[in-house]
Amino acid sequence: MSRVQLALNVSDLGASIAFYEAMFGVAPAKVRPGYANFEVTDPPLKLVLFESDENGTINHLGVEHFSVDDVTTAVGAARDAGLAVGDQHGTSCCYAVQDKAWI
Repeated sequence: MSRVQLALNVSDLGASIAFYEAMFGVAPAKVRPGYANFEVTDPPLKLVLFESDENGTINHLGVEHFSVDDVTTAVGAARDAGLAVGDQHGTSCCYAVQDKAWI
């Protein structure tokens, strides 16, 4: 299982949290200084907010997989398709330690 991850730069984290809380009807799953994320069920979305002077720009896009097997399958499919894949293991990102693959 997976969901799209959309990371946005916002100028006012508090106002943005209030907006997306009202829009999706869920509270943030995690809030830290300059950072918040929402785990939205419908539509399946991980929305990440970074407080930044670059308001309204995309910080990054991704696909979040819920199991190591799903990541392995997706990375294998990308490699089989001839796409360049960069692996990162045990990297600190979004206030969590994660394994990532960049395509």
